[in-house]
Parts: sequence; C-alpha cells; structure tokens
Amino acid sequence: MKRLLVLIALLLPVAARAQDSAVLVADELFVTADEDLVATGNVQAFYQGTVLSAAQVTYDRESDRLSILGPILIRDARGNILTADRADLDPRLEDGLLRGARIVLDQQLQLAANRVDRLGDVSALTATAVTSCQVCPGRTPLWEIRAGRVIHDEAAEQLYFENARFLVRGVPIFWVPRMRLPDPGNERATGLLIPQVRTSDRLGFGAKLPYFVELGPSRDVTLTPYLSSRTLTLETRYRQAFLAGDIEITGAVSRDDILPDDLRGTIAAEGEFDLGRGLRLEFSGTAVSDEGYLLDYGYSDADRLESVVEVNRVDPSSLFVADLTHIRSLRDDEDEATLPPLLGSLGWERRLEAAGGTLGFGADADGFLRTERADGAEGRDMMRAGAFAEWRGDRVLRFGLLAEGQVRGDLDTYRIVDDPDHPAPFYRIAPAAAVTLRWPLVRRGASADLIEPVASLGWSGARGEEPPDEDSRLVEFDEANLFALTRFPGEDDVEEGGRLSLGLAWTRQGPGFTSAVALGRVLRTEAQDSSGASGLSGTVSDWLLSGQVDLDGGFALDARTLLADEMDAIGKSEARVDWSNDLVTLSAAYLFLPADDAEERPDVAAEWTIDAEWRPSDRWTLRAGTRYDVANDRPARAGVGFGWRNECVDVDVSAARRYTSSDDSGPSTDFGLSVNLNGFSAGRQARVTPGQCRG
Repeated sequence: MKRLLVLIALLLPVAARAQDSAVLVADELFVTADEDLVATGNVQAFYQGTVLSAAQVTYDRESDRLSILGPILIRDARGNILTADRADLDPRLEDGLLRGARIVLDQQLQLAANRVDRLGDVSALTATAVTSCQVCPGRTPLWEIRAGRVIHDEAAEQLYFENARFLVRGVPIFWVPRMRLPDPGNERATGLLIPQVRTSDRLGFGAKLPYFVELGPSRDVTLTPYLSSRTLTLETRYRQAFLAGDIEITGAVSRDDILPDDLRGTIAAEGEFDLGRGLRLEFSGTAVSDEGYLLDYGYSDADRLESVVEVNRVDPSSLFVADLTHIRSLRDDEDEATLPPLLGSLGWERRLEAAGGTLGFGADADGFLRTERADGAEGRDMMRAGAFAEWRGDRVLRFGLLAEGQVRGDLDTYRIVDDPDHPAPFYRIAPAAAVTLRWPLVRRGASADLIEPVASLGWSGARGEEPPDEDSRLVEFDEANLFALTRFPGEDDVEEGGRLSLGLAWTRQGPGFTSAVALGRVLRTEAQDSSGASGLSGTVSDWLLSGQVDLDGGFALDARTLLADEMDAIGKSEARVDWSNDLVTLSAAYLFLPADDAEERPDVAAEWTIDAEWRPSDRWTLRAGTRYDVANDRPARAGVGFGWRNECVDVDVSAARRYTSSDDSGPSTDFGLSVNLNGFSAGRQARVTPGQCRG
C-alpha cells in the first residue's frame, strides 16, 4: 500500500502534464536528470481499458513518448492481444512502432510481423504471417497466409493483404497481389464466403463460389456462381430488414446441357411485416421454369409448390385470418388445372366468457378456382360462406368426475360453378352437441400413475343440400380428435348421427421416465361414409392405439396405429424415435398406409426414414441418413457425410444418392466438399481446444 501511495503521488503531476496519459505501476520508479520517468520490474500501464505489461517503460517528457522493452503484452478493451519485443508508443498506447510483434484478434487469428506501425485505429504490419492454427516450435502451421504487408483497420474491422501467399504445411498453394478479408469481429463484410465443390451425375464436377455484398446495415446480397462441366449457373440471395418486417428473395438462373435450348431458373420469396393494430402480413412463394429444375440442382424435392399471401391478427380473445394460395404441381400424373391451383379463405373468430363457460362465434368464407374448362369434378369451381357459434364448459362432479359440455351450430351457403348437379346457390345448417365424462384416477408411490377412462356422447346433423366433398377427403383418426365433434379436416362433409366415443389412457411418471398409453374407438348410430384406410368407415371405427415414452438422456418414442375390429389387421400406422445428447442425434420414423382407392392410393405405401449424427469428439462429426421404400423394397434416398475441424479449419465432405426418377429427372448422385478457414468468420464456428505441441 505504501509503495502504491508513493507511485500515485509521483504520477499525479506527470499525468497532468501528459494530458490524461497512461497510469504506470511498477516495482521501481524514478525520474532522471532530464525529468524522464523510468519504470522497471513488473511494469503495468493502464489507459481507457487497455492494459500493457512490460519489463521496462521510459516516459520521455519532452517528446511525450513511451519507450518500452519486452517482453511486451498489450490487451485492449475488445480483448485483442498484442505482444512484442520492443515498442515506441504514445502515452495512449495507440500510435507508434513495435518490433517483433504478434497480434491475436478475438482469441482466434494470429498476425506475427517483424514490425508494426500503429496510428490510431490502423495498424500496418510488415513481413507478416497470418494463421488461426496453433504454432508449434520447429513445425509449420496447417495453413498460413504470408504477406509483405498487412493493414488492419480496427474501425472497419477489415484486413488488407499485399503480396500474399497461401501456404499449407509450408507449401505455397496460390499467390494474390491484393486481397481483403474481415477480421473475426466483423459480422457482415463484403467478400468471398466458403467455397463448395459439388459433383453430380446430372451436372458433373463443379464449384460454387459465393460472394457476399453488404449493401448497408439492413440490406445484403449474396451472388454465387456455380461452374461445372455441364452448367453455368448464378445463384442469388437478397435480404432486407425494415422497421416493421423483413424479406428474403432467393433465385437461380442456369444454362446447362440437360435442356440446352432453354434458359432454366427458379425464384422464391418470403417475408413478414407488422401492419399495425396487431395485423401481420406473411408471404412465401416459389416459381420454377420446369418440373425437373429443383431436383436437378438439389434445391428441393417438393412435388407441389405453394405460394401464399396471408394477413392475420391473433390476440387472447379473437382471431382474424385472410389468405390466398396458388399451387403448382410438379407431379408427372397430376393435372395442375384440376387441382385446383387457386384457393382463398377469410375467417374471423371471437371468444369470451359466458354462462360459466366459453362462448365462441365467428364467420368465414373460402373458395377455389380450377383453370380447367370442363363440367363436373374436373372443372368445378366452388365458394362457401358461413357463420358459427359454439359454447363449451366443464364442471367437477362428485368423486372427482369431470364433465365437459359442448354445443355448436354452423350455417353455410354454397355457390358452385361448372357443375350441372348444382346449378343454383344452396345452404346447409349443421348443429352438433356432445357431453364428455372423464374420471382421472391417481396412484402415488415410487412412480405416479394416472388412469383416465373417458366416454363422450355426441350428436351432429345436417339440414339442407349436401355439397360435393372437396376439402374432407383425407380423414385422419388420432388422439387429438377421438372425442371431437367432427373428425373431418374441412367444412364440406358432416359426421351425422349419434355416436359414443370411448377411451382409456394410462400415464406413468417416475425417476427418469414418462410413459403413456391410450386406447379408443367410436360407435355410431349411422354408418360413416369415410375411406377404409381412415379407420372411421361404417358404424364402428377401428381401434386407435397410441403410446409415448420419454427418458432422461434425450430419448423419446411416439407411435400410433389403427387396428381392425378383431385387432387382427393393422391399418394406418406411424412411429418415431428421437435420441439427442452430447454424442448422438438420431431421428427415425416409420410410416405405413394401406391401399385405398378413395384416397387415390392403389398400392400399399410404407417407408423408413433415418437421420443420424455421431460426435465422438469435438473435432469429428459423422452423419448418415436414408429413406427406404419398404413396400417396394428399394431405397429412395441415402446419404453419408463427415466433418472434421480443429482450431483453424473446418472440413465437410458429403455424398448423397437419390434413387427415384420422374419424366423430367432421373436418379442422381451428389458429392460435396467445403473447407472453411476459421478466424475470418465473426466467431460463428464453435471453438475447438488446440492440441498440445509435442517435443
């Protein structure tokens, strides 16, 4: 403490004359005959967040300079580190000259130079070696850039290289007279991004060279030339952020050997905006020149393209949605004109507390337009407008019995064009009601068990003309709609008559696990005209069986199936397994769909999909994925890949095979390679601990 007080007393007049110069702390401090201040032994200097450590510091009062002897260590307020053997700096530790210097930016990028000249936020490094790899004595780093001169602009967060050579293990690979790269702290900077190498059966061997252009703080564009032996392609991505939203537009244009006489391409856009008063505008859409383009270039395997514009407002008591959708089919056996390709809907709903429950009411409208000019189902256009009101509430009865009640009424009017069976507008009224009883039974012990039998008695009817079924053809039967008033996904069909829905659920929770099993079915007074595969046809539905398991350690299993009345035949079934922890990420799914002409599926459909990733260390990542067509006993897709990284480089290699084919695109195999040099990517890579230097 005594030494510190003496130093402060000596430094006060010096600091005042130096006009807010650095503060020095040292083992020994004395003033020479020329009134120079000399500090030796564990010297430290502090100035506005910058800290300097050195063996000796001499302050020349007349020239207002610091002469410093190393080893020197300077750490600035941003966390950057600079070391040197000797230095001549101003008291602010900003301007001056350093000899035998090494700069470390963001604890990643090392710049070693014979000489560093500093002037404010700009440093000029002479005879420089730049790398983010660990540097061991007697061994060249994995990669480095050697340049005659490097300018580091701290304000712009840019590095400018002159006469630069790129070396791998000391072997020169290429030379450039000038180039510019962002320093690790620069999150958005114009320049070249990670190149990618791709080999494809359809497009041959090629490379992608993405170039990012910053157009301002809220806009940027990425241009990616894709050059191969069979294509010349330019990919683009434009992004812009507004005060009330953002947009992103991607696209590509190609001239290739697949369709040599045509210019091929695609464009996609998406965005969202806050329109005020709680309204949001959302849109997305994709257009493509031909049916095979997206598959040929690996952009997407979608067989239908949807373009949607939607305006919505959601709050705790009301909902408003208006949307317009255009659909383009890429399927070989589907006529786009009869899909229909154009659909629109408008809906408003409000909920409020009433009569001890919740009252909901609203109005909606929807319609579609077919471009096919024909009478009947292939050319029919249709519009519906309607209103509804419903009330639901619940009460707890004696012995823990929970009673739920629901009443609903729908009024719809239809206008159908190009269908002689419906020449004039018509209406339909659909009332419905249900009462549901639940009796949750709990047993507590080492694990907790909840057994819940459920019975729901419901009725629904329809009065008026029956419309053609356009939006309720694919009916699903699952736990979510077992006790619902209707199991149809749309508005055109109504589940008429009385019905009794029965279910039993068992949930068990213990140390490290949670499991659940549910079983249920529906009994009706009137036969339901649904597809056989839905499990809801006739007066008695199939049995619905589902189960879930969640374990500590990230493992989860979810499965459901439909069983015939005698439980001797399996209907629609699906199962999914997920497992995720520090070492493994696994996702596997199985789907089985029986043949059903009503769902336009003449043959059985069944497939496995598996995606797995194994991370044996922080350096290695192994990936594999497949999609296998079980019904036809053949693979649909398969892919493998691995990634390797250390403190200075990321390498990713992948291979993928698509076995399916269409009239526009056949099976193909793709190989990909990307190499990223860490240290120029704004810290987006996960840090890897460097290995130990040997010897």
